[in-house]
Order: sequence, then structure tokens, then C-alpha cells
Amino acid sequence: MKNNNLEPWVKSYPENINWAAHINKCSLGTYIEKSAINYGNRPAIDFLGSKTSYAELEMLVNHAARGLQELGVHKGVRVGLCLPNTPYFVIFYFAVLRIGATVVNFNPLYVESEIAFQIDDSQTEIMVTMDLEIIYPKIATMLTRTKSLKTIICCPMAHILPPIKGLLFRALKRRDIATIKEEQTVPYKQVMDNDGRPTKVEIDLDNDIAVLQYTGGTTGTPKGAMLSHGNLSANVSQMTLWFPGLELGAEKVLGVLPLFHIFAMTTVMNFAVSAGAEMILLPRYELKQTLKTINKKSPTLFPAVPTIYTSINNSDDLSKYNLSAIRYCISGGAPLPLEVKNRFEELTGCRLVEGYGLSECSPVATCNSLQGINKEGSIGLPVPGTLLSVHDIEDPNLTVSPNERGEIWISGPQVMSGYWQRDSETEDTLIDGWLRTGDAGYMDDEGHFFLVDRLKDLILCSGYNVYPRNIEEAIYLHPAVSEVTVIGISDEYRGESPKAFVKLKENEELSEEILLEFLKDKLSKIEMPSIIEFRSELPKTLIGKLSKKELKAEEAGNHNI
Repeated sequence: MKNNNLEPWVKSYPENINWAAHINKCSLGTYIEKSAINYGNRPAIDFLGSKTSYAELEMLVNHAARGLQELGVHKGVRVGLCLPNTPYFVIFYFAVLRIGATVVNFNPLYVESEIAFQIDDSQTEIMVTMDLEIIYPKIATMLTRTKSLKTIICCPMAHILPPIKGLLFRALKRRDIATIKEEQTVPYKQVMDNDGRPTKVEIDLDNDIAVLQYTGGTTGTPKGAMLSHGNLSANVSQMTLWFPGLELGAEKVLGVLPLFHIFAMTTVMNFAVSAGAEMILLPRYELKQTLKTINKKSPTLFPAVPTIYTSINNSDDLSKYNLSAIRYCISGGAPLPLEVKNRFEELTGCRLVEGYGLSECSPVATCNSLQGINKEGSIGLPVPGTLLSVHDIEDPNLTVSPNERGEIWISGPQVMSGYWQRDSETEDTLIDGWLRTGDAGYMDDEGHFFLVDRLKDLILCSGYNVYPRNIEEAIYLHPAVSEVTVIGISDEYRGESPKAFVKLKENEELSEEILLEFLKDKLSKIEMPSIIEFRSELPKTLIGKLSKKELKAEEAGNHNI
């Protein structure tokens, strides 16, 4: 396959960044070791006021690693993490990787059917979770509902809070604490009760799977992107090169994005630990709490999705908070509107830039310059060591000229080796080492890239992948529904949101409110349709398949009115 357009972006590269710089690969566990040596007394994590130093974090990781080995975890075993943003996520993530096992990230907001599918598909044998009523009961049922899951490790919320907050949580939040089935669950304390000396395991940087990150890929069925230690550490190295003014051992990274999401896993956790930065973790995004945290803790780096920056811009009492400590922000997960970027930069004095990537490339592939030119609507330049090309839609073997639209392909050390046990999908997605993104875009004459459309029906909702098929199948479960089609519509806050078009069976009646209530235990909040429209007929193709094309065009027309 001939490609004559490699590296045209180099002429537009920031002066102090070398696109051809050496990309460092390493075992991810070495981040903890090096930061404990270099920044042992420095805070690694600040969780709601409870701080953990790098020396303490290394000790906790070692005890967790040894405890996992005593439970039978060895190289290649899949260990699930179904956890909100807490120190437990960081501890067990690096403990699993230190002993050569594989992390499988689970969204705690998933409904049981989604969790069960991912457990069995990944063959997850051990799940680490917390004693929270919103999470633990779902995981406990998986011991009998799934074939793979053998053991649950349960971590107590009160244990990681500052002492007074911990006492108040136990006393006032009893309803939020789950009843633990002790015969089926290994307590955190038991896992950590050992000498803290895990058996050393040799890591193959390019062949050992560090993380199975579930994604829809370029088709709708969730599948695990196999990301190696080399893939993930390369992306951290690329990010570090992109921050020429980075002060090792002195930065503070605000972590409001969920660490189980690939964007936060790399740009918050892996990046922070590699740089000896302090992670200021919040369990979830809540506007007032985030503003108070920024005002009090003074983070210098703030990765987020556009909806978060939008909500901060729209806050009615920003004058009460000092946001000036933030120097750099990277926006990902969805297109960043220019007005959101400009307003946030005006309010904070920081530089907010848009990046682009996929789970399949760990995830960062391009980013706008933190110090140089940012073009309106651009996803930026390829990060160091990364190649992008634009291919003809009809004949993917051909690349197109600058300013011509086509499918964007990516090649680089951060690109996955394939999908877990999905040979056919892997062959369709990886071509001669190039990752087909399924996204349409173009490169301008100066090497800046732009997205113009998606070649798949994936809905990007607040930075999360939402799959229409999952929503459609849930709606079909209602006995009054005959046909349903779900598309993504423009949403000023979330970027996109799902809209469902429903045709009812003859002589049936159903309201939007009743159908939404029916869906509550079948879909996560992020998947719930923002609008349900009932129609007597839905558009179809010539062969009778439901068609989204006409509905998308109709919605686009309505949005432009």
C-alpha cells in the first residue's frame, strides 16, 4: 500500500517538540517504583482530603500484589476493577500489572446484563469492588450468573476517608453501605495482610496484555482492545513530550473523569504517576465540589470532556472561586466547541486544547499545541512517533490528497495488537499495522487534522461511547413496541445524546414517561434516551431494514433551523 503523505505535519510542529523523539516504553509498574524513589514524601493521591504519599502508595501496591498472588493470580489472569475514583483503583491497577496479570476495566454504572457480558467475554476471574450499595449487589450476583467470576475482593469506603469523614460515613450513610456476603467475598484487609513482597514477574512489553479496554471499536458489539505495557507507556511518553514545560514532581492533576475510562486512565492516572504528580481524585463530577476543589487544592493540569468545561463556564457564581492555578487542560471524548474553549480560557487564564484518540490507541493520537497554533475545529497534530493518513472511502488502499475527505488511519507505538478473541474484527480494523478509525476527516496543507463525520453509528455522549443497538434492544423488551431506531442528536451540554424513534404495535398505547420508567433497570443513565418520539411509521431501506439516514438528516435540519 503506497502512502506519499507521511509526516507532512512536521513543518507545523511546535519549536520545542521533536516529532521523531525517542518514545520510552516500560513496564507500567516501574512508574510507582521510580516515583517512590524520586518523590517518596510527595503526595501521590489526595482523595477528599485524605493523602497518600508515593512511598505509601508503593507499599500498598506491593501488599496488594502479594495478596493477589496468594489468591492465585498469576501472569495472564484477568482481574476486573469495578471501582469509582478512589485510591483503591490506583492501588489495584498497579498491583495487577506488577505481577503480570491483566486489568479489565468495568463501569460501575453498568446494569447487570452489561457487567455479565463483559465478565464472561473477558474471562474475568477476580473482581475488585467496594462496599457501596450501588455497586456491590450487582457484582455479588455475578458469582452465580457468570461462568468466569470466582472471587470478589471488597474494599470499604470508610477506610479511605479522613478519620472524621470515615466515622460520619459509617454513622450517617448506612443506607449507602451494602450488606456483604462474607462467604463469597474476600475483604480488603485480608488481601493486604502479608509481607508486601510479591514474587517478581518478567514483563514482555509488547506481548503481555496490561489492560483489556472494552469499546465498540468500529462496530457496535463491545470488545476488549488488547493494550500492552508498551502501548500504554508509549502513550504516556508521547504525552510527556507534548508538555515541554512539565515540572516533574511538582504538578497536580485534577481527576474528575472516571479512571475506568481510557482517557482518564492515561491522561490522569498513568501520566500523573509517571511524572510524580499529585492526583486530586473526586469520586464523580459535581460542579460545586469541583469548583471548591480547584479553589482549595490548586491543580495545575485538568483533563476533561467538553461538557465539564461547559458546565463550569455556565456556573452562576464563578467569582467566588480562584481557578488561576490551572495551566493546561486537554479536552477529549467529543468535539470541543470554539466558544467553550475561548470562554474557559478567558475565565481561567489556562490553555485549553483539544485532542483526539480511541481506546484502540491508548488513547491519544493527536493534540493541538499547548503553546503554538490552534486551528478552529482542528483535532491538532499527530503526537510524537505517530503517523496519520487519510484513505479513500471507496478504495481504502488509496490515500487522498490534503483537504480531501476520507477515513483517518493511525499508526504508532500506542496502537493495540487487536481485539480480545475477535480475529475477524481485528483483521477488519488493523491493516498492515494501521488502525482504521471509522472516522471521516481530512488533513489541511499544514498537517493539521480535522474530523467531519463518523462512519459508524456510535453516539459520543459526554465523552462516553453509547451504542444505539443496546438502547434499541432494551426498548424492544417492552411488549407494546413494534419497531425502534435510535440515533445521536446534538446536545449543547453532552455533545450528543440518544433519541429514540418508536413505532407501537397496533391498538397499543404508551407514553414517553412510562417507557423511560420501564428502561431504568435496563440501561445506564448515560444510555437513557433524552427524547422518545412515537411515529406511525419508521423509514426503511429498499430491502426492509430500518434506516437511520433519513432520521439523522431530519434532525440535522431541525437543529439548523
